[in-house]
Amino acid sequence: MDVIELERWKPSEEDPRKPEYAGQPIAQEVFEELKYQLDSTGCLPDEYFLMDREWENGREIPQGADIFCTVDYGESEGVYLDVYLKWRQDGKPITKSFITGKTLGGNGNDLDRMFLTASAVTKAFHGDHATHARYMKIDGVEDDTGGRVVHLSQQEEKVIINALVEQRERQAESMSQTEQLLRRMAGSITAYMDTVGHRPLHMSDYDKAVLAIRDGELDAFLALYPKLLRDHADNLLVEAAKRSGSVGRSMTHFLLTDVERFPEAIYCAACKRAVDINDPQKTASLLANAADRVENLSPSFHGEMAVYAYPDHRHIAKEIIKQCGDEQIAAAPPYLLEQFAMDRDYRTMSTLVEKGISGGPDASRTLHMLTYEGRNSWMAENLLQKRMWVDVNNYRALHACMENGAVDVAKLLLDGGMDFEQYRLRYPNGGSEETIQALEEHWNQLQAQTQEQDAAGPEIGGMNLG
Repeated sequence: MDVIELERWKPSEEDPRKPEYAGQPIAQEVFEELKYQLDSTGCLPDEYFLMDREWENGREIPQGADIFCTVDYGESEGVYLDVYLKWRQDGKPITKSFITGKTLGGNGNDLDRMFLTASAVTKAFHGDHATHARYMKIDGVEDDTGGRVVHLSQQEEKVIINALVEQRERQAESMSQTEQLLRRMAGSITAYMDTVGHRPLHMSDYDKAVLAIRDGELDAFLALYPKLLRDHADNLLVEAAKRSGSVGRSMTHFLLTDVERFPEAIYCAACKRAVDINDPQKTASLLANAADRVENLSPSFHGEMAVYAYPDHRHIAKEIIKQCGDEQIAAAPPYLLEQFAMDRDYRTMSTLVEKGISGGPDASRTLHMLTYEGRNSWMAENLLQKRMWVDVNNYRALHACMENGAVDVAKLLLDGGMDFEQYRLRYPNGGSEETIQALEEHWNQLQAQTQEQDAAGPEIGGMNLG
């Protein structure tokens, strides 16, 4: 697999032979690619492998940063892998924790395996500086002196033993672990197929294309996928969408270019996989093409993708919202507004309301969160004054404001058409005496204004008609 870059470079426009700096990658994207490579080779720590929270929400890798690892026993249990970023800022060295991994076990074998994971992390960013082929020398590359350190789990040992005993090249029940071992020993499945020469693995072109996607072998994928589009385009799109990094984006792009239509369920799955690997660029591309690639696309599709992205990838949800038009937001699930109310994210809520999102049947929860203890009642007031629609029969929304003593917000609901007398019949004990009195006075004023208008009659051309 390709080395993970901590800086982005592109061919110079003046001289394509020379690279020029093109900015820094997003930390989350770097993490997802590293996690993918460790998982595909069976090197992912078995309890967890997590990025530190301070690198979330689109933060970039600092320019000039390098990476290093430490491994040690935990104070009470397990073995820990800590991955750090180091760089210089204003002439001073800075070191920050980037990723932490942990094993379930805490014995010597677990320690050995975690050191091999640390080695895999280092190779992912710096390469191994040696050729995988045993009897080939490439100019400028150090000779491989032979041998390979491979730490096998009991399950992996069983895979190899069974393979030797049964003399089979492929075992369906343990194919995932077999792939991991081959990647660890040969670099990728496609590289393994090159080394076996006249005795290739017995697999279909579709299987080879899927392996090419997982290995990040773009040339192999480009050679295979055109003849598979008729029968396998849907599955290839989902596989490409969940492949991290620029190679995954390129594969997805080629499929979107060459396939005219996808079922909505397949396209939805592809968008979700792009969100899962935290790839805002791929997600944006898929959503931008959705209307052209899905026949009769559901109006709520983009809003549902924002709802899906919110829990773990909030910055992607925000980007989706920015990308959406008014009609797409108006059709979005109302729960999307409630999600951002949990964070008191007024800017995003304001954008949603301005684009026409409905408060929906559960507007009561949104108003409750914003008026609780009165800390953010101003947000609720501004949203209602802008465009936020609440059903005039949704008395639970009014009740939430009454219970929280949000008099000014409750007044806006009455101004919007809610009937205070009907509310009192439904919730006779709702609100404090002070709140009830304030709302009764406001309701009486509204009723008096209505009676005056009815008495005056409609105005046409400056005339009052009785």
